[in-house]
Amino acid sequence: MAFTCLDASATGLSALTTNLNVIANNLANANTDGFKSSRVNFQDLLYLEQRQPGLENTLGDLNPTGLYAGVGTRVSGTQLNLQEGPLISTDQPLDAAISGSGFFVVEVEDTYTNGLAYTRSGNFALNAERQLVLANDQGRRLVPAIEVPWGIPEYAINVTNDGSVQISYGEIFEEIGQLELAIFANPAGLTPIGGNLYTESIASGEVSIGLPTENGRGSIIQNFLEASNVDPVTELVDLINTQRAFEFNSQALKAADEVLQIVANLRRYG
Repeated sequence: MAFTCLDASATGLSALTTNLNVIANNLANANTDGFKSSRVNFQDLLYLEQRQPGLENTLGDLNPTGLYAGVGTRVSGTQLNLQEGPLISTDQPLDAAISGSGFFVVEVEDTYTNGLAYTRSGNFALNAERQLVLANDQGRRLVPAIEVPWGIPEYAINVTNDGSVQISYGEIFEEIGQLELAIFANPAGLTPIGGNLYTESIASGEVSIGLPTENGRGSIIQNFLEASNVDPVTELVDLINTQRAFEFNSQALKAADEVLQIVANLRRYG
């Protein structure tokens, strides 16, 4: 049984280490625009059956219960929390938030499905070709591409709730592009690839790209950004609970090791 305890404790420590990594990543991105937190799901491992329920005992009665010993736990997966983060006013005309379940669509390498990735981060900028791109070190271009004519200042750019990108000449508005949003049957199944980007997977289902305000994709809110949905208080509580569980598993591992040492000494001097 000491060997079983060693194995169970080792699996617990391994699973809890993964949980610590996920919590640390959530806390590190508490101020990352559009970031979605994750949680770790656990499941117990197979049990060692030492006695079946219902067998006849020495008194001729049937045992009402069996005897099973668990051998530990493992991480069954990590799950995205897609709850919307709070919307923060920025007064920046190239910032846009999504009120709804949609994702912005950007270009990535062809190694990813359709060469597309998806993000909730709406902090955009203009590149050297005056195209709208993500305002980060990668500068991923929006799909479909939207190009702002030369000489047009950013404050003259207007984005409507249905994603129409316009430039204003006084009281006259001219449409120069159209934002599109992506939705999925199971967005929690998207694959995170870093840079606030996700790609389609078998679990997420095929992407459906279309106009905002259609099919629950959501509406566009200009001059706002969606903040991270990480709740630092909840994460810190989870961190403390995980630390405690880690300590308990370490103690169980130590106790099992001491029992094995005692057994080894008994065999040596028995």
